Amino acid sequence: VEARVLVTLYEARGDFQLNVEAMRLAGTGDLFERFLRLKARLEAEGLFASERKKPLPAFPRRIGIVTSLQAAALRDVLTTLGRRSPQVEAIVFPTPVQGEGAAEQIAAAIETAAHWNCDALLVCRGGGSMEDLWAFNEEVVARAIAASPLPVISGVGHETDFTIADFAADLRAPTPTAAAEIVAPEREYLNRQLITFSTATRRQMRRTLEQCGQR
Repeated sequence: VEARVLVTLYEARGDFQLNVEAMRLAGTGDLFERFLRLKARLEAEGLFASERKKPLPAFPRRIGIVTSLQAAALRDVLTTLGRRSPQVEAIVFPTPVQGEGAAEQIAAAIETAAHWNCDALLVCRGGGSMEDLWAFNEEVVARAIAASPLPVISGVGHETDFTIADFAADLRAPTPTAAAEIVAPEREYLNRQLITFSTATRRQMRRTLEQCGQR
């Protein structure tokens, strides 16, 4: 903990005393307090309301990705998209994901993506400490996500990590890879569905024609 204290010394016995006036959690505790305050304020404003959430496209053709070009998360996302939906175009909107000024640049990348006719937007980065992920706890990022006309999936950190961006997004994924899996339908699965529907349609058409022929 961090404490604000009044220091006194009882000279007769040489007693050194610290009289605590205020106390709070140290380190990430202070960040966590800021996180809770901002979350409560934006939630009271209605920024996280379920009725604001936009549905994800069933068959996206172009997906935007807001992350760092150096992030391992980007490689994981692109690999997953290529494996599941190679027909989907991916556009990367590069931005720093931590450090001074990162939040403003993330917000700017989210706003830029809105002009590229994307069907959905992934905002992602890999895991890290609360300090590493802090850019995604900034108000400017939350407001950019909420204001985006695109459906936004947040895939920030690991499964146990939660950021303000997760609450502002239309959907929260536990990891960047999971975000890619959610937004991209598996092509082989869709092909199997098409075969099933095609077979059923031919069977029904044949039955209908036979009934007409009998009449």
